[in-house]
Amino acid sequence: MAQNFGITVPAPHAGLPHRAPVRYLVVIDSGSGMVARLFLANRELVNEFDASAPEVANAVAGLKPVPGALGPEWDQALRAHSLLERVGAQVYTLAA
Repeated sequence: MAQNFGITVPAPHAGLPHRAPVRYLVVIDSGSGMVARLFLANRELVNEFDASAPEVANAVAGLKPVPGALGPEWDQALRAHSLLERVGAQVYTLAA
């Protein structure tokens, strides 16, 4: 008789590699307010949320932002934003 009391035992975890750590946090105007966007090192968008969230302040504490996201490396990642919005963006590089 099984010792699982009729509850299905979960499958073992797959040995898949973890997602790469977030490398950049970009605070940018989205037209309706400031948003924080998290990107991997290859500029792939991971998440987007309100820039006024306390987690943003915690994540960038002690970091100095690079003003503007005008380089060609940001063209694809920030294609939905205007040139003016990209000029006003603050790009934080997070510890790896």
